[in-house]
Amino acid sequence: MKILLLGGTADGRRLADTLHQAGVRVVYSLAGLVRVPKVDCELVVGGFTQFGGLAAYLRANQITLVLDVTHPYAHTMSSKAVVAAREVGIPCWRFHRPAWQPKAGDRWRYYQDDSALVSLLKGCRTPLLSAGQMPESLLRMILKSDTVASVIWRTAVAAKFPLPEGVQWIKAIGPFALEEERKLLVDYQVDVIVSKNSGGDATYAKLEAARELGIDVLLQERPRLPAADKEFNDTDTCLEACLSVCSPSIHDQKDSQQ
Repeated sequence: MKILLLGGTADGRRLADTLHQAGVRVVYSLAGLVRVPKVDCELVVGGFTQFGGLAAYLRANQITLVLDVTHPYAHTMSSKAVVAAREVGIPCWRFHRPAWQPKAGDRWRYYQDDSALVSLLKGCRTPLLSAGQMPESLLRMILKSDTVASVIWRTAVAAKFPLPEGVQWIKAIGPFALEEERKLLVDYQVDVIVSKNSGGDATYAKLEAARELGIDVLLQERPRLPAADKEFNDTDTCLEACLSVCSPSIHDQKDSQQ
């Protein structure tokens, strides 16, 4: 067995490390746009175009299982993983952490696309955009609102275009602490937060701070993805399943080394 683990998340890195330490042959893949973590297993950075596409890579490297642990909004990569695995004739499994669920005091609304977001932002003055990269056209549409005075845009990677006047960019990489998020919202007089429903703990503090301060939150709906052969939302269950299918090959590898 040889697993190609599509990562770029903290969950992906932890699963790759744990599987590798258990003796599973793992190739960890990530785009590497923000940072490249140190892992002990084999690492692929920058996608699969350099290898002639994902399916070609799977064949050439004798991958027997694709494990998708990308961000829940990595729609393109998750879709390609299912298609390529089926083309090669191997299973594609997926782990995505559970979405956040509202609690008492939360003021959440949901949107699916850019036009819906712009409509929901009407009447807002200082939105904090923390939903990752956005096209220049969307930023300009938001700034056209009669009520929007300025836009605070927080991402891990700078935009590839000149920022429109009225947009203040903040470079930041999670995890974020509650007191830091509270201070950010107060200092910039943010009255609405725009976010993806990423799940997990790394960026949840902004939602806690919004709850405390009575600030609205607009959450982008998760994309619909093609079904994987197995899907997990708990890392322990995912790990157990991987170890279960890999255990014979692990024993064979240890026997050959003796």
